[in-house]
Amino acid sequence: MKYLFTLFIAFLLTSCVSTKSTIKNVDNTALRPLVKDKAYIITEYATDGKYGYDQDYPINIGFINEKQEDINIQYYFSGLEGPNGEKISYKKVDTCCPFPTKNSLMGAGTIGMYEVTFEGSNKKITLYFNIYEKGKILCPKGFSIKKFPARDK
Repeated sequence: MKYLFTLFIAFLLTSCVSTKSTIKNVDNTALRPLVKDKAYIITEYATDGKYGYDQDYPINIGFINEKQEDINIQYYFSGLEGPNGEKISYKKVDTCCPFPTKNSLMGAGTIGMYEVTFEGSNKKITLYFNIYEKGKILCPKGFSIKKFPARDK
């Protein structure tokens, strides 16, 4: 029975998946940033206002195992601040947008939707993340790159 249920779920996921991915910013040569103090060291700002804010231009942090999603999302947000240095809070609120990928055992992936707030503000921002494809990891518009204190050698 468990096997039939798993097979049915796999069928549903793959039947709902488009035959062509709509993700526009995949870059299989992109390198994941270094990690320092449990945060990605992000060095560049996005020039496209859609980066992270549009499901077709997600923040591509893949290829990672689904079990590593939480830690990699944490590293990403730990490397950012609000536009004026505010602390960021985030939570995963949904998944959407199934797409075909060779980087999943089922042949399909989904985009994670994260709700983000800045300390001192009630405004909620939704950012889209893709753990199945690679892309340049950038700071989206409206955020700033966290500055890490230099350590003595």
